[in-house]
Amino acid sequence: MKERTDAPQDRGCLVGIIFFILGLGTLLPWNFFMTASLYFQSRLNTTYISNGTVVERKEYYFNNWMTLLSQLPLLLFTLLNSFFYQRISEALRIGGSLILVLLLFIVTAVLVKVPMEEDSFFSVTMATIWFINSFGAVLQGSLFGLVGLLPQRYSAIFMSGQGLAGTFAAIAMLIAIGSDADSETAALGYFITPCVGTLVTLFSYMLLPRLEFARYHLNKSSKYEAETTDGLLKEGGTADNGKLNGHANGSAACGVDEVESDPHSDANTEAFLSVEQSNTGAAKASVIEVFKKIWVMAFCVTFVFTVTLSVFPAVTADVRTYFPNTKWERFFISTCCFLIFNINDWLGRTITTWLRWPSKESRLFPAMVISRVIFIPLLMLCNVQSRSYLPVYFHHDAAFTAIMCLFSLSSGYFVCLSMSYAPQLVEPKDAETAGALMTFFLALGLSIGAAVSFPLRALV
Repeated sequence: MKERTDAPQDRGCLVGIIFFILGLGTLLPWNFFMTASLYFQSRLNTTYISNGTVVERKEYYFNNWMTLLSQLPLLLFTLLNSFFYQRISEALRIGGSLILVLLLFIVTAVLVKVPMEEDSFFSVTMATIWFINSFGAVLQGSLFGLVGLLPQRYSAIFMSGQGLAGTFAAIAMLIAIGSDADSETAALGYFITPCVGTLVTLFSYMLLPRLEFARYHLNKSSKYEAETTDGLLKEGGTADNGKLNGHANGSAACGVDEVESDPHSDANTEAFLSVEQSNTGAAKASVIEVFKKIWVMAFCVTFVFTVTLSVFPAVTADVRTYFPNTKWERFFISTCCFLIFNINDWLGRTITTWLRWPSKESRLFPAMVISRVIFIPLLMLCNVQSRSYLPVYFHHDAAFTAIMCLFSLSSGYFVCLSMSYAPQLVEPKDAETAGALMTFFLALGLSIGAAVSFPLRALV
């Protein structure tokens, strides 16, 4: 994006740092609950000894339910956000969601010290997961709209923060496991970490309006929208574009080029205003028409997340190391499952900055997305415990780690390509609609994958 010379500068990259923190904060709920699966499973102990005999208690399928109840709110609130976005103020949606997420993290930390019967603990935990991810979904949708008002590079910074949230959670878990504290104290320290992280995220959001660079872009957009609305009401559809937003699309952050006028050239300014007025008056295509143009990318992002969530973490978190009864066993899942996945997923997204292959028109692109289905049987044939039906073909940790690397790298790569290609397949005036549709199909893929994880885990 070409910066206006009269616009204030982001001194010290403070706005960029804040949006990185905000991006990280949006995915703390999902990642901290997912990475703590061993803690929750230890609280939901499935066996006990009676008269020298090991007796099986009921299976809670914690990872499956945790995944499903984390992703369904995302799908639901992605739809609701479209209706309530203009009715609830930004400060209430973002600030209120952060405060409620913080309170639920505090409740989770307190429960570490509260002894509870397994069924009660499971019910309370599932309710917490549902509500904390509901508020997280509102937070994420609102922040995507907010960062869309700034130059496009800030959307990339925001998404980088999101990409590293899982790595942050995995490192926090490794530190907790590696500490000399008892398991209860280590778990308490682990859940205090997202409390601090959410608090820092809240303070960062409160600092944002105090920065001149942020105020310039956010106020400019608000003023433009108000003037455009007034113009439409007064002139019957012809808006007076005296002030320009300068940002074409907030939802489709990847792959939408932006143009701004040269403030030192009256001719350029008049030409730009003329084009902008023409675009404003042009009717947007219907949702169906936009979907017909991007349906391949919508299918791709849905399928990628369906495959990913069908086995991660429901199946992968139950893989056991080839070296039991060693110190490595304590670190195995946190390292080879969660840390490896999150680092490679982030790398896959980052690679698209330099490499975008196959092209959006290529038939090879959806074919490669579909080919990722091979990871489902590969991961199911790793050393997943306990198991009832399938044999173990990949016993060694190295095999599981190699499969996880390719699995997560391809997930991040194809998701980012799909999300960035979709807005390029439609007219600029329809890019926002395309972005909203892709967000819905992304959430749909997450929910389908979470639902499919139940039968796949049972098949193992």
